[in-house]
Amino acid sequence: MRCILVILDGLGDRGQDCFEGRTPLYAAYTPHMDYLASIGMNGLYHSFHQGVPMSSETAHFLIFGYDKEEFPGRGYIEAMGAGIPVGERTVALLCHLCSVEERGDNLVLAYGCPELGNEDGRFLKESIQSFQKNGIHFELFHAKGIRGFLLLKGNVSEKITDSDPIYEGRKIIKVLPFQQKRLTQSSRNTAAALNEYLVWCYRILSGHDINKQRSATNLLPINALVTQRAGRKKRLIPFREKWGMKGLSISSGPIYWGLCNELGMDLMKVKDTGNVEEDLKYRLRLAKDAYEYDFIHVHTKMPDEAGHTKNPWYKKEVIEAIDRAMSVAVDEIAPDKENLLVLTADHSTASSGVMIHTGETVPLTMVGKYVRKDDVTHYNEISCAKGVLGIVKGKELMYLILNFLDRSKLQGLMDTPVDQPYYPGDYTPLTL
Repeated sequence: MRCILVILDGLGDRGQDCFEGRTPLYAAYTPHMDYLASIGMNGLYHSFHQGVPMSSETAHFLIFGYDKEEFPGRGYIEAMGAGIPVGERTVALLCHLCSVEERGDNLVLAYGCPELGNEDGRFLKESIQSFQKNGIHFELFHAKGIRGFLLLKGNVSEKITDSDPIYEGRKIIKVLPFQQKRLTQSSRNTAAALNEYLVWCYRILSGHDINKQRSATNLLPINALVTQRAGRKKRLIPFREKWGMKGLSISSGPIYWGLCNELGMDLMKVKDTGNVEEDLKYRLRLAKDAYEYDFIHVHTKMPDEAGHTKNPWYKKEVIEAIDRAMSVAVDEIAPDKENLLVLTADHSTASSGVMIHTGETVPLTMVGKYVRKDDVTHYNEISCAKGVLGIVKGKELMYLILNFLDRSKLQGLMDTPVDQPYYPGDYTPLTL
């Protein structure tokens, strides 16, 4: 048997007034996902703790059965996924250009995500590409538009705070070392050097020709760089060794490519074309035909993107397009009893309010020959709560997957020196 895990990114939501307190998923017409719920076992899922908003990369890391403390950090993961080589002693941060105003001794975020052409973004970033302070070398790599990656080399630490305040009207954050039992000099030096670099960026960008032209046409200057989510490489047990399954990720975007590659999973890199239904149908068919893999991760970012528009009606439309794509799961994947089909999300993305992601649970359905079928007939955050799975958290999902693949190890058996959760393990044969 094999598992096909379908992650509908950001699918969960809050109750919306326009749907009389129901979620966009509840309000949507979803006959295919409802059918899967009716032939499977259902529950709710949270990758960490209820009420805690999870980022996609951390939620995926926990979904794949790893512990939060092991996570290398999104800056590192996404940089690697974008093809930027990050050495073991290098710290990588996400960064982007923005518009700020001076108020007294502070910089205040005026516009967090200004529109900027790719070439202008490149020119601005080239002017602040390299910097050195306290023996730390800074190198800025261009990504699309305002976005980029900042690499710090030297005696550096990833245990530093963000500088991006996220919300407009708030002051740019001074970077500080994490509060730790033993505060290291590298954390202090990294934070101090990064603060000096950010002030230097503001001075350089404020005088750039592009910003002089913008000011002349009454456009806000794009005059600052902000950072977040520092990370660096960590030693991780490969997915195959940890769970006894050869893994494949069918996904778009450097976050998922970087994460899955770091875990030793193979990749099928796909594109988001704008056609939500056809994109997901294509990915599901790739998964159906990937018989050499035991565990296949199929991902779509579209519900999350729809939630970020803060338009519940648009999110409902996207969910209905996803449901049409799930006809492939109903007609071509679920009928094969050697498939365990798991349908869930990584987190909730509310289509109203100011929060980026929110902390509600998401629906979970498992369809396969060994599951206990319950009485749930609709796939949404309310109906699935009545299912026999109850609330599943964190790596419990991977343990359930092993169980319903008929691969779980009986506790107490030890065929390898490491107490792995699957059986048989990669044991050493006795020789004569």
